[in-house]
Amino acid sequence: MSNIDQVLAYNREFVASKGYEKHITDKYPNKKLAVLSCMDTRLSVLLQEALGLENGDAKIIKNAGAVIPSPWDSVMRSLIVAVYELGVEEIMVVAHTTCGACHMSFHHFKEEMLKRGIPEGELSRQDIDLDEWLEGFHDTEESVRKTVGTIVNHPLIPSDVTVRGFIIDSVTGELTEVQ
Repeated sequence: MSNIDQVLAYNREFVASKGYEKHITDKYPNKKLAVLSCMDTRLSVLLQEALGLENGDAKIIKNAGAVIPSPWDSVMRSLIVAVYELGVEEIMVVAHTTCGACHMSFHHFKEEMLKRGIPEGELSRQDIDLDEWLEGFHDTEESVRKTVGTIVNHPLIPSDVTVRGFIIDSVTGELTEVQ
């Protein structure tokens, strides 16, 4: 049985046993908080527990590296919706220690893509700079500062929204604020 089929089987039992009842909330974050964090599996449960967040407390947005590659990408879109539609007043950017996006590069991905059968022509497209698009970062603190700056300086984010950056320890959950 595939992993997806296992998930589907579990889901049927979850719904049948009404496991969802303890998670019922509405779409508005109780704490008026949004958290941008990395998609790293070590943070799947650790992030919310280390921040003391219950289901419904915050909008959690995750991507590779907790970065905003462009001020007009889907992360900024989600944050803007969170502010104007869902009442978010504070935003936390939470990167983490030993992140895989640190030192990530298209060069590495290119070799893997070729091995998996992606045609060379797709890797030299004219409509996107894959070197830039798949580049990670080299300094986690600087990446957090850059991401916070992108949000704070975005023309559609009002000045009354608080934005702060942090690095969470991937093992202990300890937060360190980035100044």
